[in-house]
Parts: sequence; C-alpha cells; structure tokens
Amino acid sequence: MAQRILALAAEEAPERLREALQSLGESELGDMVTGQALSGRETAALLRGIFKGSPCSQQSGVLRRLQVYKHCILLVESGDLHLAKVSEIIGLLMLEARQLPGPALAELATLFVDVIKGGSLSNGKSLELFSTVLTALANSKESLAYGKGELNGEEFKKQLINTLCSSKWDPQSVIHLANMFRDIPLSGEELQFVVEKVLRMFSKLDLQEIPPLVYQLLLLSAKGSKKTVLEGIISFFNQLDKRQKEEQKVPQSGDLEVATMPLDQLRHVEGTVILHIVSVINLHQDLSEELIKHVKTEQQKDPARALCPFSVALLLSVAVKHRQQEQIFDFLKTSITRSCKDVQFLQASKFLQDLLPQQYDVTAVILEVVENSAFGWDHVTQGLVDLGFSLMESYEPKKPFGGKAAEASYGLSKMPAQQACRLGASILLETFKVHEPIRSDILEQVLNRVLTKAGSPVSHFIGLLSSIVVAAPLVLQSLSSKVTETFDNLSFLPIDTVQGLLRAVQPLLKVSMSVRDSLILVLQKAIFSRQLNARKAAVAGFLLLLRNFKILGSLASSQCSQAFGATQVQADVHACYNSAANEAFCLEILGSLRRCLSQQADVRLMLYEGFYDVLRRNSQLASSIMETLLSQIKQYYLPQPDLLPPLKLEGCIMAQGDQIFLQEPLAHLLCCIQHCLAWYKSTVYPCQRAEDDNEEEDVGFEQNFEEMLESVTRRMIKSELEDFELDKSADFSLSSGVGVKNNIYAIQVMGICEVLIEYNFNIGNFSKNRFEDVLGLFTCYNKLSEILKEKAGKNKSNSGSKTPRSFLSMGFVSTLLTALFRDNAQSHEESLAVLRSSTEFLRYAVSVALQKVQQLEETGQTDGPDGQNPDKMFQNLCKVTQVLLWRYTSIPTVVEESGKKKGKSISLLCLEGLLRIFNTVQQLYSARIPQFLQALDITDGDAEETDINVTEKAAFQIRQFQRSLVNQFSSAEDDFNSKEAQSLITVLSTLSKLLDPTSQQFLQFLTWTVKVCKENTLEDISCCKGLLSLLFSLHVQYKSPVGLLRELAQDIHACLGDIDQDIELESRSHFAIVNAKTAAPTVCLLVLGQADKVLEEVDWLIKKLTSLGSDTSEESSQASSQAQALEKGVILQLGTLVTVYHELVQTALPAGSCVDTLLRSLSKTYAILTSLIKHYIQACRNTSNTIPGRLEKLVKLSGSHLTPQCYSFITYVQNIHSESLSFAEEKKKKKEAESAAISTVMAKVLRETKPIPNLIFAIEQYEKFLIHLSKKSKVNLMQYMKLSTSRDFRINASMLNSTLQEHSTEDAENEPDNNQSSTAEQTDENQEPKKKRQRRK
Repeated sequence: MAQRILALAAEEAPERLREALQSLGESELGDMVTGQALSGRETAALLRGIFKGSPCSQQSGVLRRLQVYKHCILLVESGDLHLAKVSEIIGLLMLEARQLPGPALAELATLFVDVIKGGSLSNGKSLELFSTVLTALANSKESLAYGKGELNGEEFKKQLINTLCSSKWDPQSVIHLANMFRDIPLSGEELQFVVEKVLRMFSKLDLQEIPPLVYQLLLLSAKGSKKTVLEGIISFFNQLDKRQKEEQKVPQSGDLEVATMPLDQLRHVEGTVILHIVSVINLHQDLSEELIKHVKTEQQKDPARALCPFSVALLLSVAVKHRQQEQIFDFLKTSITRSCKDVQFLQASKFLQDLLPQQYDVTAVILEVVENSAFGWDHVTQGLVDLGFSLMESYEPKKPFGGKAAEASYGLSKMPAQQACRLGASILLETFKVHEPIRSDILEQVLNRVLTKAGSPVSHFIGLLSSIVVAAPLVLQSLSSKVTETFDNLSFLPIDTVQGLLRAVQPLLKVSMSVRDSLILVLQKAIFSRQLNARKAAVAGFLLLLRNFKILGSLASSQCSQAFGATQVQADVHACYNSAANEAFCLEILGSLRRCLSQQADVRLMLYEGFYDVLRRNSQLASSIMETLLSQIKQYYLPQPDLLPPLKLEGCIMAQGDQIFLQEPLAHLLCCIQHCLAWYKSTVYPCQRAEDDNEEEDVGFEQNFEEMLESVTRRMIKSELEDFELDKSADFSLSSGVGVKNNIYAIQVMGICEVLIEYNFNIGNFSKNRFEDVLGLFTCYNKLSEILKEKAGKNKSNSGSKTPRSFLSMGFVSTLLTALFRDNAQSHEESLAVLRSSTEFLRYAVSVALQKVQQLEETGQTDGPDGQNPDKMFQNLCKVTQVLLWRYTSIPTVVEESGKKKGKSISLLCLEGLLRIFNTVQQLYSARIPQFLQALDITDGDAEETDINVTEKAAFQIRQFQRSLVNQFSSAEDDFNSKEAQSLITVLSTLSKLLDPTSQQFLQFLTWTVKVCKENTLEDISCCKGLLSLLFSLHVQYKSPVGLLRELAQDIHACLGDIDQDIELESRSHFAIVNAKTAAPTVCLLVLGQADKVLEEVDWLIKKLTSLGSDTSEESSQASSQAQALEKGVILQLGTLVTVYHELVQTALPAGSCVDTLLRSLSKTYAILTSLIKHYIQACRNTSNTIPGRLEKLVKLSGSHLTPQCYSFITYVQNIHSESLSFAEEKKKKKEAESAAISTVMAKVLRETKPIPNLIFAIEQYEKFLIHLSKKSKVNLMQYMKLSTSRDFRINASMLNSTLQEHSTEDAENEPDNNQSSTAEQTDENQEPKKKRQRRK
C-alpha cells in the first residue's frame, strides 16, 4: 500500500490518492507509516504523499493529518527510530503544522500536554514540533472550544502553558522542556510561570543535570524574568551549601551518608554553573546589571542570603571580565566593612545582643570561597586576588601627620577598616597556598607594593610576605628571581621597610643559596653608597645574616630574640654550607661592618644595637666582635688613671660649617660593650673554663674591658660638670652651635652614667661599695638632668625635646625595681639601704620603668637586649607590675606627699605605670592575660595555668583600686588628689574590660560604680567625667542605659532649675555626682552623648526592621515574630528617651555647648521618630495590619511631653540670645572700640541659633508623616499633637503698626520711633512666652 501511495503522489493524481487514503483505516495508516519508518525507506516521501492527499480544506483531510501527527509523535518518542530519521520526520511535520486549522492545532497541543504529563517523552525531539504548534496556535484567530466556553488562540495557548506548568514533569525531560520554551513567544506572565516551574524542578534532578538546565534557563532569561532566574539559582546553591555544612557538623550514620551529595561533586557543579552564567553574561550584558541589582536589594533585606559563598564566587568571576568590576568590588568592600561595623555595634550593646543574637559574618563567607576555589574554580582566583589587594590598599594603616605609622603586626585590630585589611591579607595568603598558577602573580604584586609605596606604611604587605614565606619557603625557591629583583632596590627604601622585608624573607635565605648570594652582593655595594639610607640598609642586612648563619660550635640560643625563630623552616644549613664556609662568610661580613665604624652616627648606632643579638645567636663570633669593640672604645678612652674626664668627648662630634653633629654615639658604644661583656661572662666564659681550653686573647679582652669600665666608673664619680665643660651657666639652646654641642655632651654623659649604673649594679653582687658608686654615678646623671629640665623650662620653644631615652635595659629595670622595693633578704639590707635612702633615685627607677612601658606601648618593642623578644618583654612586664602594684597599694600617696619636695610622688608614678601596663598588656599580649593576672596574684603562685579564671583574678585587682578610690573620696578636701583619682578611674575602666559581662563580679562592680556616683558629691570636673563614662560603659554591657539617663536628666533639671522661673521643682536627687558645678556642661553633655548612642542603636534597629518587613521569603513567620520583638524594643527605647528630653528641654541650661548639643540631639530624635513612622507607613502598604497600641502611646507621649516643651525651649533660647545681643549693643554705645568683641558675640549667637530652624523642620516633617500614617491606618494620630504658632520667626501686630507709622513720618523723626519699635519688639517678645507659661501651668 505504501508503494501505491508513493506512486500516486509521484503521478500527481490527487483524486486517486485521496481515494486510496480513504480506503485505509486509522490503524492501517499508522502501521504503514511505522513500517516505512522502521525499514528506513522513503518515510518523508510517504508522509508528503499522505499530506498531499489530505488537504486541510476538507474535514476528512484534517482528521487524517491529525491521525498521522498523533501516530508520529508516539513513534518518535518510542525510541525505536534512528535519530536522523526522527529529525527528518519532525522537520516535515513542523513544515506542515502551520497549515492545520485552529481546532486541530488545539487538539494536537492538548495531546502534547498529556504526553508530557504522562512522562512518556524519551528523547524530547517531538518537543520541537510542540513549540511550532503552540506558536501557530497563538497566531490563530479562530475561536476554540475550551471546557464549556470558547477562547481565542492566544488565550488557549496561555491556558495550556498554565496547565503544563501546574502538572508533574518527568525529571528526565526538564532540560528538553526548558529548551522548547525558548522557541515559543511568551508573555511576561507566562515566562514567569515557566521559570518558576523549572526552578522548582532543580531539587528533583540529579546534581550532574543541573548545569545544562541552568544554561537553558539562562538562555530563556533573555526574554525576561532575569531577576527570578538569578535569585532561584543563587538560592538553590545556597541551600545546598547550608545542607552540606550541617551534614559535616553532624556525624551521619552509614545509610544516610549514601544519600548525601559528595562535596567535590557539589563544588564542581557549582564551578560549572558559574562558568555558564559568565558565558551567558558575555552574550547579554544586562544580565550582569541584573545580578548586581539583585544582590544589592537582597543585602538590604538579608545579607546572609545576598552574600553566600556561591554568590560571592559568582560576583568575583563576573568582575574579572566585565566593566562592572569597580561596581562589584565597591559593593563587596562596603558589605565587608558594614558587616564588621555591625558585629562591633552588637558587641558594644547588651540591649542589641538580646534583640538580635545572631549576626552574619561576611569575612567567613569570603574565606570559604577561597577554600571552595580549590575545586578547580580557576575563573574565581583572579577575582579573589584583585579583591584581596583592593581591600589591603583601601584600608591600609594610615600614617599620622609627622609621625610613624602604627604597626599592624601587634595589637588587636578592632576597627572595621583594620579587619578589612586583615581579611585582604588572609584572602591572598590562602589563595597563594591553594592555587599554584597564580602564586607568581601574588608574590610579584606584594613585592611591587612594598617597593612603590615606600612613602606610606607597608607593614601590612610585609606581614603578608612574611606569612607567604613561612607558609611555603620551598615553593618560593622556584620564584626566587622575583625576590632577588627586589633586593636591587633596597638602597632606596626607608630603613624600617628594609628591616621588615629582610626579616620576612629570612627563611628563604636558609634554603636558597642564590638568594643569599645576590643579597650579599647588593649589601656590599650599598655599604659604599653615598646615600646614608643605603648604608643603613646594608648594616641591617649584614646583621640579619650574621644572626641567622651559625658557625658550627656556636652555643644553642635558648632565648631567640626574633619572634619568627620557632615557626619558620627548620632547614639544616650545614647540608648546604660546611662550617668552614660559614665561618669565612661571617668573618667576611664582619670585615665589611668594621668599615662602617668610621661612618655616620646613625650607621654606627645600628651596629652597636645589633652586635649583642649577633653574639647571642652566633657565639663563635664573640672574640672578633669584642676585639672590634675594644679597638673602637680605645679611640676615646684616656688610660691615665688621674685624668678627668676619662673619655674624649670632643672626638665624638664633628663640625660642618656652622652645624655640629654627633659623630660617635659613645654612650651606645659603652652600652653595647657592657651588655656583650655581661653575656660573654655568663655564657661563653664558663663553657670555656669547663673545657680547660682558655684562649689567651679572650682573657685579654675581658680583662681589658673590666679594667677600663672600673677606671671610667671611678673617674666619672670624681668628675665635676665643669670637667665636661657643662655647668649651670652653659648655653643649652639649640639655636647656637655651642648650645647644640653642650646638648650632645650632656646626653652622652647622662647615657654613660646610666650604662655604668647598670654595669656596677650587675657586677656588684649587693656590695655596699658598689651601690655607693651607683649612687655617685646617679648624682652626676641627676645634676645634668636637672640643668636640662631647668633650661627647657625657661626656653619654651625647647619644650618639645623630652627627657632623653634611658640606656637602662628593660631586664635591668625589672631587677632594680624588685631589689629596691621587694628585696627583704637580710644579707642585702645594708647595701640596699644606700640606694633606698635616695628618694630621687627611687623616683628615677620608677620613671625609667614608665618610659620603657610607654615605648613598648607605642612601638611594640624597647631599646636594649631582648627588646624585640615578646616572651622576655612579657616576663619583665609581669615583674615590673608586681613591684609597682605592691608599692602603690602599700604606701598611700597621702603619706608620701607630706614629706616630698618637688616632682610627682613615687606612688603617683607607680599608678601611671600600672595604667600604661594594663593598656599595653591588653593591646600586645591579649592571649596571655590569664598568665599576667596569675603573676600579679602572689598568694596563688602555684596554681595550674589551665584553671585560671580571668574574671576572678581581674575582680581581685579591681577591688584593690576600688579601695584606693574610696579612700580618695573620703579624704579631706585638701588631701584630695584629682590627678590620682582620675588615674584610678581610668585603671578601673581598663581592668573592667577583662570582666565577663555575664558574671557576678561584673554586676558587683557596676553596682559599686552606681553607688559611688549616687553618694559622692564630687565637684572635680575631670573625675566626674571619668566616673560617668565608666558608669555608662559598664551599664551598656548589662542593659540599656535609658532608665539611668532619665534619672540623670531629672537631677540636671532639679539642679539648674526650670526655664519658667515661677515653677518650683522638688529638690530630689538620685545622683550626688550631679551638682551645681558638674551639672552643666559636664554631666549634661555626657548624658546627651550617651542618648545619641542610644539613638544610633535605635536607628540601626529601624533599618533592620525595614529589611525584615520587605522580606517575603518562606521564613516570614519567624521574621515577623522577630520584627515584633524589634518594634517593641525600639518603641520602649524611644519612649524613655522622650522622657529624658522632656526633662532636659525644661531645664534652664546656660547658653553655649549644652544648648547647641541639645537642639541637635532633638533634631536627631525627631528624624528617627519620622523614620519609624515611615516604616509603619510602608508596613501598612504591604499588609492590612493596623498599627500597634504601643506606637500610638509613643506618638501621644511625644505630643504631650516633647513638642510643646521644644517650642518653649526655642523661645527660651531666643530670649537668652537676645539678652546677650542687647547687652552687646549697650556696650557698643559706651565704647566704639569694642566693635570686634561685639561682632564675636553676634557670630556666636548666629552659630548657636543655627540648629533652631533644623529642629522646627524635623518636628514638622514628623507631623507630616504622622498625617500620612493616620490616613493609611485609619487611626487619627494627630489628635495628640498640638500645633503651636511659635516658629523661628514671628510677626508682631504692634511692631508692624509702628513700622508703618514710621514710614509716614519724616526721616528726622525716624530714629526715636525705631528705638521705640525695638523696645516694643523686645517687650512683646518677652511677653509671648508668658502666655505659653500660663497655658502650661
């Protein structure tokens, strides 16, 4: 039969063809087509023949066509045919489909829907036909039967799509369906239906099938619904990531583990999806704009959803190739800083912590992206690197004006900018570890920034470089050429940068011979450079090499002076270089360094400060170094035993024209000798003695040094100031050459005395004679010190030159203080009595300790041996603190001050020292605070380190200072020491940070602080400020301080009186600290400052509320319960604040800062009230909810207790200003010369009345939005607001009449009228508030 139809079709005999086809039944027709298709013969020709004999003009033809279409669809999807045959059949059917009438198309489309619903699609090829059918149907103008009614083609298509999207889809056919919809013209609504359906199918598909489906969906989004597509994809992968994390946290049982998705598979799928999105964005740029818009909108609502690991990775991938890079990085940077600020904001307030316990941390998310990128996400790495550098550059440490930049390497980084910079470094370090291809790029960029940013602080980049080297020194060997290129520029860098850079690459020097050799070449060139900076760089480099390349046989240094000693690569140097080579290498360097001893003072200084460390790390160099120092000191030492002074000071200076410079820092040289000798005698010498292998020359130099120091000591004690050409009559001004020379001499002599004090004390072994020598040396030092202080006092321009830095080492200071104040040994008593008898010496010892702690606090290290060793510094700090604490608590200042002559008392110096130490420990040694507090508690010395309770230990120390403060307050007025009380309050404030806010001890301390403020009538302004600041800082960690503010505001009101003089106030007082002296401006400004902080918190909460309100996600019920809690908190805070301002605006505050601050604070309050009302207006738009009763009460309170009083207060402010103006006018008449003073008053009045219009505008804005809310909520909120006629301008009828009369009279008579009118204006102005006051009564 098939052959006959083919033959008839070929003969162009339509009638016979039609007859032949009519003779066939439906099943026969189907079998014929199937047979022809399966045999692979002319299927297309047969179908064409059938269509030829079935014209659409006849009903029978249409029906036959439909039968063929239905049969072919099932045949194609059966999977029996070859794909080429399938394409041929579908192609033909698609061509013929457009000729079908509407009802036939409708029937065919319905069949397709049924096939899809039934899940019988196998290869989805027939869907190409479905898209053609739907397109043709949409263009059909006929009315089609649908159910009981009729629809046109477009509406019928819409119904079909709706039915299709509402039905169940077979997961295997989702991709084919998504592809099909791309070819169908869809309206916006239909497209939304389709997209949402496909997104719902994500969870039902296998992970591997997601990327192709995402690709189809993205191509489909070219028609619209981009936001929905992106939101769906991001949300889906965010949920998967969360589930993965939860599964990792909870160890699953075996059968469940089978069901979970493998982590690497998930990450690879995410990486592929990101690639697909980026490739589609290349085709459609507007998709990237939609992505940025989406994450920005989401961030306003819920940052955790907007910036999840997947979306951050996607943004970074998009940023690399597109013009939106700047926009994306700005968004990420603001998100990071905002997240850090939010965390900081929450930590500072217990009130906020209770309302919002969880807070999202974006930094953890970004580091998670770095971790995830290890799974082949190469397209993300460049974005990560760019973001890392962008963060480090945007938030780098700032250089203070004229000062040294604060180092980022120590102390806690608590500021959001510092945390962002730290995050940038972490991103780069982790990316460096994970991604090999980009390592070279990261290293090159870090080194470039170290070189090019020499003018600004680069400590953060050097810190990063150090971390990179520590993490992978062997990896860096392959990149060593980049490091050696950097060495060529060492001569041009600041010395701090050079030292940091060399310390950072030091582990690399141990594993790479080429790097070491290239560094030595550069340093040897630099040592002969004309630039001082280059020579200093050379010295720094050589000292580093000497410290780190040990000669075999050197003693093991148990106390490494550099922090990086233990953590860096433990390479066996002797595998690369034998000991002979190392020794030759070190001696060659020493030879180069000897040349530096004839260069400038700065270069020599670096050598003297570095030799001790070299000696300790490389003891085999001892004899060479000691010989070098001996030959150097001999140039200035005068050996004749009776010659005074013992050293040639004139050899230490050099004149160039009129200017005089220090050439040889003699005191530093002597200091270096003393420390090296002490170390040599205690460490090397005993070892050599034990081996019975004494080398004669070693004994020689040791003996030489001892004799020399002995002789210098004896002669320095005998020397008078005149011997050094220094006495009281000498010129010390820095403007003349002689003065500069005398200053240099004085500082050198004082330094030499200090070095000798340390030397004699250390070798004295508590001998009385030695201690008398120490006191003799101190006498010489003290005389000079007094002269310098006296001269500096007279010449004020010199006051900038502070006390010279002490030469005593931190270790010696701790030993000396312990001996002076805590040594109770019977055998030492007599000799120590010599030193203890001199109060000046005791004061000197404490003040040096104070200077050392200050240096440690500011720079993280001190001068002298072990100054850069954090462990040693910490031990010394603990010892010093023990002594100062004992001295301060044992001997009260009052007892001491009765016998003192001048200068600060020792107790007060001890207290200052303790304050600095507590600050320093929290900054530099936060991890060791438990050990620090343990060391102070002498009673509990043997406790285990593991069970140290920081809160208990801190509370014990706090109690000691509480007692001292109470004693101060209870002492007689003459004995009250304001400076000491202030320091005690600051110490308490610092120690309170160590208390756990949830502990009983914290609550006790807060209660005690409240009690002190309530019971002490303190008139000292500074102490009052300190105490209230302490009270507020404690209170905010316990609960919201609004109740406290209300009591203080009531006290201020009672103390200063009411703006209406006729009103008598009750004389009640909550806090005795609020009195006539402190109420204004001190307490008032502190209360307003704290109220402003509360307002900031409320403002922050309202923003959170608004974002919760606009969140329409599934967790909306949870969000609404959280929103209700936030609303309650906000309204209660604002309600109490209104009562605080209610008191303050009725207070007769003096003109000035209090009035100005209060007016600004009121404007802010109204602005925040307005933003709350706006939030409720928005809430009413979104839902039909009524406004809560609490809000109505708040509005009522603001209308009764704030707005009327604000207008009265404005009138009061204008009155006091008009009084000051009229007073100035009277003065002007008396003295014309005082016009400048009057213009100052005018300017002051203008400045202080400026906030008034702003306040009135804020009130009126508040009332405007109240009217809007009243309309939306159908609740009349304006019934509580009394509109006042008082504004920042007024028209007085009487004044207007008098002005009009003046215009009608002649000019000569104008002046008296003007005077009258001005008096009329004043009387009228004075009367108007009276009307208001009567109304108020």
